[in-house]
Amino acid sequence: MRVLSALSAAVGPPRHTDQSRDAQFEALQTGPAAALCCAHSAEDRTVPSWPNLKLLQIVSDYGSERRWAQAPEDHWTFGLLDFTPRLIIRADDVDSRRLRYGKFQEHTVLFHPEGSEDLFVGGKNILYRIDLEHSRFVENFSLTPTSGQNCHEMPCENVVTVIVEFQETLLVCGTNAHMPLCWKVYPKVANQSSRVGDLYSATPLSRDGTSLQFRRKAGQRPNIWMYDRWLTDPTFVSASWIRRPKDPNQEKIYLFFREQNPDPNPEADPWISRIARVCKVDEGGSKRFFQSMWTSFLKARLVCGFPGESLYFNRLQDVFVQHADPWQQSRVYGLFTSSWNATAVCVYSIEDIDRIFENSPFRGFAGQIPKPRPGACIMKSRDIPLDTLRILQEHPEMSVWIRPLLRHAPLYTSSSNYISITVDTVTAADGRPHNVMFLVTDKGTIHKILEDDLTPFIISEIHLRNRPAPVQSVKLLSNKGKLLLGFPDQVAQLDLRSCRGYGVTCADCVLARDPYCAWTGSSCSPVVPGAIQNVVGGTVDVCHLSGADQHRYRPPLPDPIPVTYSLPLGAAIYLSCPVHSRHASYTWEHPLGRSSSCRPAQTQPDCLHLIPALNEEHYGIYQCISTERNFTQILKLYQLHRSEVERSRASPSATASQHAFIVLLVEIALVSTLWH
Repeated sequence: MRVLSALSAAVGPPRHTDQSRDAQFEALQTGPAAALCCAHSAEDRTVPSWPNLKLLQIVSDYGSERRWAQAPEDHWTFGLLDFTPRLIIRADDVDSRRLRYGKFQEHTVLFHPEGSEDLFVGGKNILYRIDLEHSRFVENFSLTPTSGQNCHEMPCENVVTVIVEFQETLLVCGTNAHMPLCWKVYPKVANQSSRVGDLYSATPLSRDGTSLQFRRKAGQRPNIWMYDRWLTDPTFVSASWIRRPKDPNQEKIYLFFREQNPDPNPEADPWISRIARVCKVDEGGSKRFFQSMWTSFLKARLVCGFPGESLYFNRLQDVFVQHADPWQQSRVYGLFTSSWNATAVCVYSIEDIDRIFENSPFRGFAGQIPKPRPGACIMKSRDIPLDTLRILQEHPEMSVWIRPLLRHAPLYTSSSNYISITVDTVTAADGRPHNVMFLVTDKGTIHKILEDDLTPFIISEIHLRNRPAPVQSVKLLSNKGKLLLGFPDQVAQLDLRSCRGYGVTCADCVLARDPYCAWTGSSCSPVVPGAIQNVVGGTVDVCHLSGADQHRYRPPLPDPIPVTYSLPLGAAIYLSCPVHSRHASYTWEHPLGRSSSCRPAQTQPDCLHLIPALNEEHYGIYQCISTERNFTQILKLYQLHRSEVERSRASPSATASQHAFIVLLVEIALVSTLWH
């Protein structure tokens, strides 16, 4: 084991708990307060500070984006514009893997090296290395605090907050008993490539979490700091580096955060959302002015809401950047909440964002804008004129707000308490790409949402567990078709190409509108070229093929087996019909022309038709029919016969007892249905 000798004697290396393998470590002190890896939330002092870590961010020249852990907000009850999942898929009907930690973790962070089968999970005092392909632990690294001198009032633990690749190693940062520290970990990884870049962090300069800074901390370029008056009590959310292969000197790093609203109006939301950018080539100002300070920092307000009603979602919670080639087509998906606890998703164009930064007036500045323009990417930033830097120092904010692609409304709004958003691009059977959003709630529920021409369609609500559990971390592995969720007791691996919950017919598969799935002839399976699919329209016409292939793609729907009951006059009974799609309409049909519609509740698994007291007209055949996108099918058949009871011999008390028995069965069945 190779350990940086100067630090080894002082603090000792982390212990490797698997003696069959070897790993190498270096402890890396980071700044005057060792603040690279974490800080304590100033918003909530009633709980230990480390679960509310919101500040840590590392971006390197080879990594596109990372995230800060977010504490969940309170739930809400609000009916602005709520979308309904088409299907509710339970844990037994979804393809997933789980791996239990063996010890309860109150905070986890996930990292997956690109091109590897490894997953690293950071928890409290430990780092797990997991083999994703075989779903097993490979090795564990103990990361206990190096000192306990600051543990008089708060828990004395080392909570891992960041794991990132940097200079041929894993850089693992933790709270280290309120004296943040980073370690370089050298696991035995085959074919590990050398990566060289710069390290950026969002960190406080003081132990109470104040004086938050975004800075370049290590790498090939000089360390750069922020001017301390540019931000007001910020909470960083994410950062992303947008590559420009044809013009690398104009590449920028975009910061997403929220900060205190300067509006003194007591009715104004105390928070507003921001986006800022800095240039990758920025090396700071001259020794005379702005030395080691960003000379390219600009910020603008990020708007999401209903401008016609002056209704805005001001609290940015999570961000996913969808990178594209050319870079102008890259998109930013922002997850926002509001003061009334509503949730919204807005989508922005990187090209629009850059256009505003390059052309907007500077807020509070009325003079002539000098050349070079403040915030421009200049290779020799130390030569930037003083008048340009003065404007940047005093007026870094743009006057023009950054608005989403949909100007009049968010892409999606909900009453669900989402904590994470990720977006995958899927190639359908016809070769066309489709965007699918995965919104994860604080209870562990996943909403799989198709973005169809900036219109959302909730494919399904997925439950990975039978009981709600808090989600601590989320990681999308697009190239593997997996979504990873970190829970306190386990890490779960969802197969995004899980199709068996959609049904057993071509129509069921097509109606799902899931670009991951298509009808392959005998089942709804992961998509392959030429399979049957209709992601955009969702209509089942594609299942109606003619000629020799018809039997292959459209097997006949099995007729439901009639359920027969023999009941006397006056008896009470209910008829139950299973609800599959919550986007379908359900109708009960009777030969005498009677029909009644059924609107199942969100948590009710069946459509019920209650007959309080049977008379002669109620006997016969009942059909439960579902209709969705002009596709109609019979889901359930009941046949009610009049029982051959000799009414002349049936005493009133006996008849009453029989009726009471039937009603009792109905009540028991109803209670059972609602319970399950």
